[in-house]
Amino acid sequence: MSVHLEPGVIRKLDEVVVNRIAAGEIIQRPANALKELLENSLDAQSSHIQVQVKAGGLKLLQIQDNGTGIRREDLEIVCERFTTSKLARFEDLAQIATFGFRGEALASISHVAHLSIQTKTAKEKCGYKATYADGKLQGAPKPCAGNQGTIISIEDLFYNMPQRRQALRSPAEEFQRLSDVLARYAVHNPRVGFTLRKQGEAQPALRTPVASSRAENIRIIYGAAISKELLEFNHRDEVFKFEADCLITQVNFSAKKSQMLLFINQRLVESPALKTAVDSVYATYLPRGHHPFIYMSLTLPPQNLDVNVHPTKHEVHFLYQDEIVERIKQQVEARLLGSNSTRTFYKQLRLPGAPDLDETQSADRTQRIYPKEMVRTDASEQKLDKFLAPLAKSDSGVSSSSSQEERPSLPEESFRVTAAKKSREVRLSSVLDMRQRVERQCSVQLRSTLKNMVYVGCVDERRALFQHETHLYLCNTRSFSEELFYQRLIYEFQNCSQITMNPPLPLKELLMLSLESEAAGWTSEDGDKTELAFSAVEILLRKAPIMREYFGLRISEEGQLESLPSLVPQHRPNVAHLPVYLLRLATEVDWEQEARCFETFCRETARFYSQMDWREGSAAAHPRWTMEHVLFPAFKKYLLPPPRLKDQIYELTNLPTLYKVFERC
Repeated sequence: MSVHLEPGVIRKLDEVVVNRIAAGEIIQRPANALKELLENSLDAQSSHIQVQVKAGGLKLLQIQDNGTGIRREDLEIVCERFTTSKLARFEDLAQIATFGFRGEALASISHVAHLSIQTKTAKEKCGYKATYADGKLQGAPKPCAGNQGTIISIEDLFYNMPQRRQALRSPAEEFQRLSDVLARYAVHNPRVGFTLRKQGEAQPALRTPVASSRAENIRIIYGAAISKELLEFNHRDEVFKFEADCLITQVNFSAKKSQMLLFINQRLVESPALKTAVDSVYATYLPRGHHPFIYMSLTLPPQNLDVNVHPTKHEVHFLYQDEIVERIKQQVEARLLGSNSTRTFYKQLRLPGAPDLDETQSADRTQRIYPKEMVRTDASEQKLDKFLAPLAKSDSGVSSSSSQEERPSLPEESFRVTAAKKSREVRLSSVLDMRQRVERQCSVQLRSTLKNMVYVGCVDERRALFQHETHLYLCNTRSFSEELFYQRLIYEFQNCSQITMNPPLPLKELLMLSLESEAAGWTSEDGDKTELAFSAVEILLRKAPIMREYFGLRISEEGQLESLPSLVPQHRPNVAHLPVYLLRLATEVDWEQEARCFETFCRETARFYSQMDWREGSAAAHPRWTMEHVLFPAFKKYLLPPPRLKDQIYELTNLPTLYKVFERC
């Protein structure tokens, strides 16, 4: 028996049904209505916005501002769909600078709630009040007394959509969502005062003053625990044409609830890609399951931004999204590294007689860790030197390893000296540009590798081994050291500690020694060595005030070298290379132009400091100790590695590969 299936009849929906469907997409809950109306008030140049709520915004949601108001002539069509004062042509979307542009907010609200508007402009003698239903004005606007601005009252939201109303949460939770939206706009717009109050309560639930600041509003709304840990920074990128104003918490703060306030061209939006990128940076510092507080405002050229991609406008698309997210991620990483010195750690003390943790908690034995996945994390365990160092007979006749040689005892700076040297603020734009360039070029991946590495051993004067997770790497320590000392000179600019030369060394004799060495490359065509040395001394004496003021390198008026800069604790440069270094300061540094002067001086000094003395029997016979206990800890703490240093690291092997090899044996 055959069954005949009839096709359905396509009908044009009634306009009321269409409008209610559209309203349901735009106004999903009271918080969406509040967001739309807050943006209207901000577009109207308001300086104070008050919000009054009853039953989580379902019974009453009232927004009052002191903005420009609505003209009486516009009250008739203000609640019709696609009526707006911010857009005339589709092409205007490319340059849109206001929040609203579709003209759907008030129309959508009037289809799902009872809506009334009271408004007054500066030119009108009195205000007018009008009520609306389904986008239509109900009767003529009535004159009334009032101040300049607009009061919009929304009553019985979703009264004609019982399923939507039942799906909403409790009034308390809806009020929390309203408070969250208002708080975000209050942080982003500190010059506007905001007030949120439950109807019938004398004290407001949230209030921010007019002409405040973002940091102050964060303190008022989110508490002092967040505000005291805020780190503020700005970044302008000329390549991808964007600016970022950020307030992020330092690594001392963490919370179980993630808080990210993101505004793009003044719009409150969400960006899962950007949030994931920032969270990945903090994951290195914070415990698992904990998150930072992030406020971020991005400004892009309007033509690079597409705001018309979502009914509620909480998502936007923009050009170069992946590249911009990566740049911001790099900036956050660099700022957190720069603030690492403020980090505090807490240690939990065990009460006397309390059992050890191992006695009270049993380990989870359900998850097996294979040997090839085990990672050595204790840097005090066996190192390469134990297996390679030759045995030598001591005076007592007992064999001892050279790895156990006596470590040099270098005096540490006192706290007062360290604090005093940090008292000078750097304001030279050339130095600040150098710092920004270092931070901008920092490789986040390589930085993470260095920060979590474990030192294995020294191979020779240029190479050392270190472990990261299950991988073994060989690195060029000379290149890493040179970049480290270059960056230390930049960040310690005007605040360098000093290594005192006792007794002072005569410049002329040092320069004569350098001209006698092969490294100087002197030929008879260059002229008489004595005259060349005298000329170099004159140059260094003329530039002595610059070196003393900015870098802590002191040369007396008599031509005596009195001190060198101290860049890393417990590190002393190799004096065997000092004569050539002084000669290169006189000949290779561009002393005429400020930025080039600082750049070339820092590079020459970094090259000198990166050279270690590996001669047997020399006075500085502790290069391996220096490598392990001075340089590698400094790499972990200070170095912001540029991408070019990736060429100086070579992966030798890893545990999974080794296990595969031995399994075949």
